[in-house]
Amino acid sequence: MGGDEVRSLPPLPTTLPISEMRALIAKDLSEPYSIYVYRYFLYQWPELCFIAIDTSTPDYDLAACVICKLERHRGGPMRGYIAMLATQEGYRGKGLAKTLVSKAIDLMTEKDADEIALETEETNRAAMRLYESLGFLRSKKLHRYYLNGNSAYRLLLYLKPGVTSIPTDEYFDPYGSDALPPSAQDDSTYHEALGNYDDELFG
Repeated sequence: MGGDEVRSLPPLPTTLPISEMRALIAKDLSEPYSIYVYRYFLYQWPELCFIAIDTSTPDYDLAACVICKLERHRGGPMRGYIAMLATQEGYRGKGLAKTLVSKAIDLMTEKDADEIALETEETNRAAMRLYESLGFLRSKKLHRYYLNGNSAYRLLLYLKPGVTSIPTDEYFDPYGSDALPPSAQDDSTYHEALGNYDDELFG
């Protein structure tokens, strides 16, 4: 475990550690995500997805990962979003999660993000401590947010003054007419659009 190294995903096309990432994240998160959700993030924002690997192991084992995106929020502020963060149990307590999130924050800041948002279970005290130590504030409690019935907090990190005064459009459609959000992953149009990518990229 002495050879941990943090790196961002290289530009596509390349071989992504998607199987390992899915397995790692599935252990920690409250609900499962299909391959289409991972494709949604990794194809559009690969530079905002960071992994920590253990270079002292023969197969360069995946120790931790964070998956993010950056786009305008309802036509208003440029919002970064931390979608998934997970660390292998044997690598916890080494600061890997904080390092990954900090790198993601730094890059989103460089890309002119106004704010960064995420949701985490209210019972996940370790995650709450981590994000609040990085300056995130509790914005809203989301009751029974997850499939397991647990509630969540939405956390926000404001990167610029006056962000809260930037107007947003309640009816703004960030996906347009040709794509659907991950929540619509059961829609055949969404499956067909993403299914055209080469599955070999995802191991």
